[in-house]
Formats: sequence, structure tokens, C-alpha cells
Amino acid sequence: MPTITTYATAGGKRYLVRYRTPDRRQTMKRGFATKRDAERFLVGVEISKDRGEWVDPTKSRVTVADWAEQWYEAQVQLKPTTRSGYRHGLDKHVLPRWGTTRLGEVRHADVQAWVSDLSARLAPSTVRQIHLVLSGVLKYAVMDKRIPVNPSDGVRLPRIVKSSRGYLSNDQVSRLARACGPDADVIILLAYTGLRWGEMAGLKTARIDLDRRRIDVAEAVSDPRGRVIWGTPKSHERRSVPFPDFLSDSLRARC
Repeated sequence: MPTITTYATAGGKRYLVRYRTPDRRQTMKRGFATKRDAERFLVGVEISKDRGEWVDPTKSRVTVADWAEQWYEAQVQLKPTTRSGYRHGLDKHVLPRWGTTRLGEVRHADVQAWVSDLSARLAPSTVRQIHLVLSGVLKYAVMDKRIPVNPSDGVRLPRIVKSSRGYLSNDQVSRLARACGPDADVIILLAYTGLRWGEMAGLKTARIDLDRRRIDVAEAVSDPRGRVIWGTPKSHERRSVPFPDFLSDSLRARC
């Protein structure tokens, strides 16, 4: 049974609450100035336990830096380039600001102020990516029942204004290709097939069907932080891509 008892301090009488956690461990919280405050806390504990929402206060004492490393190691589903971007966001922006802060001490207003400061110095897309990293760390803490809610939820982010895209004409593609000398066929291949750079770099001869004039896009190469890694295309999207007949001779020579 939970209990409320008093104890003496230099500042006067205080109240201490003893209660059991959902896993039946005995714990306590002290420092309540009035019995009413202690009772309110105890009622809140019992309600959160009944709803399955109870969070152990001691688990929120871990710092953002320590918890971020656990979160980062758990991101096994990400492609290397995305994971590398998360690492950069942690080291460059998140940890310098939040690393020594305990999970339970991160406040929504403070996150908003941080995002607003970043928005004054960085591009909107960059700010959104940095916020995504911090939000992921905190969401992972919610899932592990270290904090009750994600304080980064609802933060107002800078709006991304889409700029108009520029496309090369056939003549511009030819001029660019000529300027690239012996790699002219690389430019032409990218321009007329729509392959991403990493997909082209990971292309093997067995994936090229010269008779049907099709390329099987099944692998891609990335080089996060200077380390070459073989993987799947973006979004793991394997597909068959046609190429025009005028690329046949150059592809045959490459093969």
C-alpha cells in the first residue's frame, strides 16, 4: 500500500510518498511542501500505472548524450548515407546543445528556442533534419518509458520553399559531356536514364542487357565519410530502366 509520511527539514515539515512501481519495486519521492501535493502526486502515479503510462523517474536521469548513443546504435534499418547524416547531426548540433541535459529535463519551450536559433543561421531543410535527429532520440526514450511524452513534438519548424528546378537541354548535355573528356559517356548515361550517381557507380556488366537495351538497377554505391559501401538503391527500389540506342556503343565499350 502507498503511504505518505512527514519528515523534518531546516525549511520546515515536508512530506514523503512511498509507493510500488508496476514491477512491484518499492520506491519513494520526497520534498512535497503540503500533504495535498503529496496526495495529488500519488493519485497521478496510480492513474498512470492503471493506464500503463507510468514512467520511472530514475530512468529519465540519463543524459541525452548517453541515450543518443543507444538510439544511434539501434538505427540498423537505415541506409549508410542516412545513418552518416544522423551521426553528423548528433555530433555537430544535437550533442553540443543537449548532450549534458538529462532526458527528463528537456522542455518543449527550450527545444523551440533552439530550433528558432538554428533557423536564423541554417537552411530550413537542414534545421528540419537536425530536429528529426533530436526527435528520434526523444521518441526512443518515450518508447522505453524513460519520459512520458516527446518534448520535441509540436515544435514549429521553418517552412521549406520549393525552388524551380533547372533542366539541361540536349545541346547543354552534349556540351557538358564534351567538357568531361573521356567520361563523356557517364554524363550522357546519367542524363538519359535518370540513374542516380550511386546507382551508376554500382552498375555491373551483368546488369546491362545490350540486346533489350535495359539496365537492371539492383545495387548502389555510397561513400559516407569517405568509406565505400555497397548497398541497395534509394528506398530499396530495384527497377529495370531502358536506355536509348545511341548509348549502346559506349556501354558495350565500357563492358
